[in-house]
Amino acid sequence: MSGKLYGVGLGPGDPSLMTVRAVEVIAEADVIAYHSARHGRSIARSIAAQHIREDHIEEALVYPVTTETTDHPGGYKGALEEFYAEASARLASHLDADRTVAVLAEGDPLFYGSYMHMHKRLADRYDTEVIPGVTSVSAAAARLGAPLAEGEEVLTILPGTLPEEELTARLAATDAAVVMKLGRTFPKVRRALESAGRLKEARYVERATMSKERLAELAAVDAESVPYFSVAVLPSQVDAERPARERGEVVVVGTGPAGPLWLTPQTRGALAAADDLVGYTTYLDRVSERPGQARHGSDNRMEAERAEFALQLARKGRRVAVVSGGDPGVFAMATAVLEVASQPEYLDVPVRVLPGVTSANAAAARAGAPLGHDYATLSLSDRLKPWEVIAERLRAAASADLVLALYNPGSRSRTWQVGKAQELLLEYRAPQTPVVVARDIGGPGERVRIVRLGELDPAEVDMRTILLVGSSQTQVVRRAGGQEIVWTPRRYPEA
Repeated sequence: MSGKLYGVGLGPGDPSLMTVRAVEVIAEADVIAYHSARHGRSIARSIAAQHIREDHIEEALVYPVTTETTDHPGGYKGALEEFYAEASARLASHLDADRTVAVLAEGDPLFYGSYMHMHKRLADRYDTEVIPGVTSVSAAAARLGAPLAEGEEVLTILPGTLPEEELTARLAATDAAVVMKLGRTFPKVRRALESAGRLKEARYVERATMSKERLAELAAVDAESVPYFSVAVLPSQVDAERPARERGEVVVVGTGPAGPLWLTPQTRGALAAADDLVGYTTYLDRVSERPGQARHGSDNRMEAERAEFALQLARKGRRVAVVSGGDPGVFAMATAVLEVASQPEYLDVPVRVLPGVTSANAAAARAGAPLGHDYATLSLSDRLKPWEVIAERLRAAASADLVLALYNPGSRSRTWQVGKAQELLLEYRAPQTPVVVARDIGGPGERVRIVRLGELDPAEVDMRTILLVGSSQTQVVRRAGGQEIVWTPRRYPEA
């Protein structure tokens, strides 16, 4: 026979927010266990104090170290591992004696709680039940009177102990957020919020539902006054008022070759912060809709018009994201925007360009590493430059034995360029030269094939295809299972 282990969630601090089940379990338990620092004061015990009887056996699980240094041979981690092993052994001795053990936990036992370390060491050996509790996240939102997330918004919960750059990236990319474990991490969290452009909307909640509760605008909080039991909150953006600005800005962003999986955190943040999205409709469809955001889609050929429209919006105080496919600086919208932005009437409008994953890089990764050595990137479209220039550059790159990434190889109105390029390249490359034919990378129609230059069929190439033509050194290897990979060695043979 053995006793039963309970992980008892007590809620955020107000004893009246304990669940009925939590009170029942405490009443039925033989042993009441709780964690505390070396000063011996346990917040968990203080929440449940009115339900602890004199005949309860109490087990105070006192941490040997919290934020201070330790001379333990295993360092901070080693000291805690030893403590968890010793504490779980103490609880196991009660369970083996057929006693019921209730481990008290602030908030919810399995949400950043100390109880989970006991759970992981004991739950597979003893009958165990976890009693959920109201989290500090829910309590903070309730005390602020602000929705955390609505509709399709994403709520991100972060520990303040993360590196500052990681915090910044995640705060920039999410709709709503809660940052836990402030205390000494507060200055870092504040800087991350500011870098992510979210500081003005951030709220601060200290000891939610407790007697010393404090609510404030986070930007106004003195870092020296912040305890561990406090959180930073970025509430729901639905119905949030967008700030009035005398002057806006234009941010040109790249969505990568397909949908959300290819977005960088920096790009996600820019898209989330924008008042207006401007772009080719196909690319705008890759971006999730957000409340309060205006979307302005247009035809793919209206690049100059899109650029000027975006700059005009920014002059009215709007924050505008111009959405481009791939990387905006590679045969895409960054040049169009900067060209218009260089006109005298727009010189005072801030313009930023954020990088994206290029089609060439995405296709190369799917095929292996064909771009592992020097390579050249060319567009076969003769809409903005004459074919004679394209042919001259193809000859120069081919004669230099560069791997080639060929963008815009063909479309419904351009069907002959691929064949002409193939003929030209065969003057410099062997017919067995590997060619990666990559279509719709990351999309539902993705198809990647490795063919030989002499066998390339121009008819299978369309506007959604990119071609990667190997150099004389590019290798093709068939691996186990029949998969072919292509790669170009980084070392080039000496003459």
